[in-house]
Amino acid sequence: VLSLGADVLPEYKLQAPRIHRWTILHYSPFKAVWDWLILLLVIYTAIFTPYSAAFLLSDSEEAQSHHCGYSCSPLNVVDLIVDIMFIIDILINFRTTYVNINDEVVSHPGKIAIHYFKGWFLIDMVAAIPFDLLIFGSGSEETTTLIGLLKTARLLRLVRVARKLDRYSEYGAAVLFLLMCTFALIAHWLACIWYAIGNVEGQRTGWLHALGQQIGKPLNGSFGPSIKDKYVTALYFTFSSLTSVGFGNVSPNTNSEKIFSICVMLIGSLMYASIFGNVSAIIQRLYSGTARYHTQMLRVKEFIRFHQIPNPLRQRLEEYFQHAWSYTNGIDMNAVLKGFPECLQADICLHLNRSLLQNCAPFRGATKGCLRALAMKFKTTHAPPGDTLVHAGDVLTALYFISRGSIEILRGDVVVAILGKNDTFGEPLHLHARPGKSRADVRALTYCDLHKILREDLLEVLDMYPEFSDRFWGTLEITFNLRDTNMIPGSPGSDELDGSFSRLRRRKLSFRRRPEKDVPSPAESRALRGDGGGGQAPGAPRGPAEWDPPSPSSCGSSDEEEPPAPPPGATALSPFRSAPPAPPEPEEREGSDMCNPLSG
Repeated sequence: VLSLGADVLPEYKLQAPRIHRWTILHYSPFKAVWDWLILLLVIYTAIFTPYSAAFLLSDSEEAQSHHCGYSCSPLNVVDLIVDIMFIIDILINFRTTYVNINDEVVSHPGKIAIHYFKGWFLIDMVAAIPFDLLIFGSGSEETTTLIGLLKTARLLRLVRVARKLDRYSEYGAAVLFLLMCTFALIAHWLACIWYAIGNVEGQRTGWLHALGQQIGKPLNGSFGPSIKDKYVTALYFTFSSLTSVGFGNVSPNTNSEKIFSICVMLIGSLMYASIFGNVSAIIQRLYSGTARYHTQMLRVKEFIRFHQIPNPLRQRLEEYFQHAWSYTNGIDMNAVLKGFPECLQADICLHLNRSLLQNCAPFRGATKGCLRALAMKFKTTHAPPGDTLVHAGDVLTALYFISRGSIEILRGDVVVAILGKNDTFGEPLHLHARPGKSRADVRALTYCDLHKILREDLLEVLDMYPEFSDRFWGTLEITFNLRDTNMIPGSPGSDELDGSFSRLRRRKLSFRRRPEKDVPSPAESRALRGDGGGGQAPGAPRGPAEWDPPSPSSCGSSDEEEPPAPPPGATALSPFRSAPPAPPEPEEREGSDMCNPLSG
């Protein structure tokens, strides 16, 4: 933040290049502090150099102080210190590294010197010449005026300052402040020129003579208005001319003053268009976040009014929107991440989920690649107080880790548990082959931050890293298991259909639907046994030899029901070698619906 170098890149701070002795790195803390010190000296030069050249050197009392040495005027001592600091800055620039066109740090002294000679050496050298030392050998008025003009060469350093301050152009408040400072600095320079023109024109016809008559201090030789009166009046005239708000109480009288006034008006019109014309855009950019908030809030209200959402749900919508906006400032993190490559996305996600991955015991000992893969799958959820995260009966599709806040678990109206930071709720995924349903409601008590990972995403990552999978399931402690264990046997997600995590899913075989007959013929029974009677769930009761075919609606739900068991005397057939079914009768083939069997 402190460095003003234009070519500073963050990755250079991680390098340890071989540099020569007494060579200074351009991103070092010393160079950053030195650049700020030179910046302050340049600002001082930009303000006091024109003022000293126009007002102080032309005043008789100030001119006499130059003959007695630097001890008479503290301002001269400060100017000498500034010149010495500028000379030291030139020597430092000869030993400061730079970045070439190939984005390489150059530390060779010869290459640094050549690069500096081709760049800013001439400007820095002219700005560092101590012209004040030439004053002590000559007391003529022409020499004093020439020295005052040569001292303005220090203002060339402002070019480097403007180039370095360009990095702050993205901040609206900083740009507005810099524009105002630039306008005031130009008005200060023009005021010094305005006074110099009035002092050269004479004492009877210029604006200085009119000023002395107005304030009761007529200009006569060395008597007249003080330097303070002259400077304030000149600055008042330039500000009123630049802003096109002239009152006429300070007006040009001679041709030189009128020509200068015309130039000031032209400069003022350009500055008014370039600086103050952008003020409205800058202020609008400062309040762009507020404008986006009101626009999105208006859309939410229109949505609520159009769909006639009741008041309780409407209040929850508005509160969640306000909380989410205050937390993210309307920034869509997913849209931001999509603009970066995947490797950088993984690093960003690893940083965003670092507290969870470092403090949660199941993730300790995982490899860097495994943590990066897990971080890409985690999603951060923010919940305001009173928001229901999981309802009773919802399918448990994710595992939740609480990083901030507290939540309550309710069964009906009874609070059965209160969870806080570093707690986990969901279901043990490795014990159930299918997702279960929640047996309780999960509601936020305070503002909560939760890390959520979907069931499929977690299992996918653990399949890619099997050496980490066993340790993860062994150390994972689910604070509250939401899975409903009192579900109807045979329904999806019930314990009767759940095996171990490593067991393969049973193959789903379909059979023909019988909408009319209740008892199949022996040939059709053999066909049915050949299609779906080969596999039976372990531990399931064997049915009778003659069993009822499914109802017409059972074909659509065959994916969730187990095929019936074959008779005791039947031979179990492999799904890959099923017996050919008996051909159906013509009228039955035309009138019945067929379910497409799933091949092995």
